[in-house]
Amino acid sequence: MNLRTDLALERCEILGKKAINGVEIESFNATKAKVTRIDVLNSDGEEAVGKPIGRYVTVEVTPFAKHAQFIDDSLEAVVNEIRRIIPKNGSALIAGLGNTRITPDALGPKCASMIFATRHITGELLKSTGLSNLRCVSAVSTGVLGETGAEAGEIIKGVVKMLKPDFVITVDALAARNVERLGTTIQMCNTGIVPGSGVGNARQEISEKTVGVPVISIGVPTVVDAATLIMDCVGLDGDEEMIAEHTGGLFVTPREVDLMIERASKLTSLAINCALQPDISPEDMLILTA
Repeated sequence: MNLRTDLALERCEILGKKAINGVEIESFNATKAKVTRIDVLNSDGEEAVGKPIGRYVTVEVTPFAKHAQFIDDSLEAVVNEIRRIIPKNGSALIAGLGNTRITPDALGPKCASMIFATRHITGELLKSTGLSNLRCVSAVSTGVLGETGAEAGEIIKGVVKMLKPDFVITVDALAARNVERLGTTIQMCNTGIVPGSGVGNARQEISEKTVGVPVISIGVPTVVDAATLIMDCVGLDGDEEMIAEHTGGLFVTPREVDLMIERASKLTSLAINCALQPDISPEDMLILTA
């Protein structure tokens, strides 16, 4: 059975501890986080992991539902990895994907609402702030097809055409295989995203190929496919068809999902803001985006 997950780390775990041809994995512990960097190098790696060629970084932190303190070593670990994966210079467009009416899918829009947008700060206003090195940043929340009648990818492509950012960062909720990774994991990659793929509702791809500029994707797993969860528990000897029939597309999310989304979006947006604006401290950034 194809155990459904958006996490490159979990796809590698499914393959076991053996070396994977075309894939390089580096893992280390930070003070309050575990970082795993996975590089898919060629077509063999793509086939094995089911992910396009590129870099995938997973940062495992204290569960967001238990994490009330944002300015700590967990934040530093996430900021450092975002800085490593985004271009060192140039303007950025942050795009929040998802549906605010469905709590587990509200990560992207909530995150976008807390981005420190600076594109409009120019000239004398920029000088008066004393922050002449501000990176040009804009933010947008795309909504979902059922509300807007437009694909998120189409909206982002149009905004990119008008604003001409040098790169895009998308933020979206993800699906995991393991419930222990819900609300404890942040994944980022430089290959873009196919929104909805983790829950079997794949939409238009958002990548450099489709929008014309590099796309960095950042996400937090908020749901587990019930069939995947059951198959993972009983092993691959379980009756796949029977399980799929009885779960009927059901997805599982933690009971504290409201708190998880609130804190995950706050930490993710703060990490993006700090990575883009290194001259501003996290404490000051919280004030600017309050």
